[in-house]
Amino acid sequence: MLKTILKRVSRTRVKKQNDQIINRFIVGPLGVNCYCLADELSKDACLIDPGADPEKIERYIEKNGFNLKFIINTHGHGDHIAANGWFKVPIYIHKLDGPLLTDPEKNLSAAMLFPVVSPPASRFLQDNDKIQLGNLTLEVIHTPGHTEGSISIKVDGMIFTGDTLFNESIGRTDMYGGSEDAILRSINEKLLLFGDDTVIYPGHGEPSTIGRERKSNPFLVD
Repeated sequence: MLKTILKRVSRTRVKKQNDQIINRFIVGPLGVNCYCLADELSKDACLIDPGADPEKIERYIEKNGFNLKFIINTHGHGDHIAANGWFKVPIYIHKLDGPLLTDPEKNLSAAMLFPVVSPPASRFLQDNDKIQLGNLTLEVIHTPGHTEGSISIKVDGMIFTGDTLFNESIGRTDMYGGSEDAILRSINEKLLLFGDDTVIYPGHGEPSTIGRERKSNPFLVD
């Protein structure tokens, strides 16, 4: 059953921003946004949350001549990690979500009837860590609430927010490691500090901006 799920995909979209190439794959039954982020100059690339359809993602990487360096998981839920093992590259995740990679009960995949076991992490991330990808610098922002180890990844004027902040919504907090108070603190005290023009690329749904969410997200507006 897992093999079938990994083949499901919706569509891809490509965006160039400065020297970055961002490709979004909408994968799996829960419509996860898997992003391929590449440095146009060096061709070094990483995957953010490869939750399914690894063959399609791999074809895209090979077609564009990218050098896949690592995977970053914004958190450890099964729908975001299911294709981790396909690519045979280092896996980065926050240390608090490390145990979810190899435990189908904690990563919630057991309850969805397709148990997911990822390879273990090669590197545990912490708040304020910097990760180099060619000429790009990725900044880790610890944004707990959806899970204890949820992170967002800032690159120049954009943030990959995982399941913390969505377009006019926020991540669920009623599952293992979730906390409504924590996720609202993460958003208000860490993400909304950035300028209104900062683009957010969430783990599900369409992109947005910090300014739009500040003004219209019903979970953030009194």
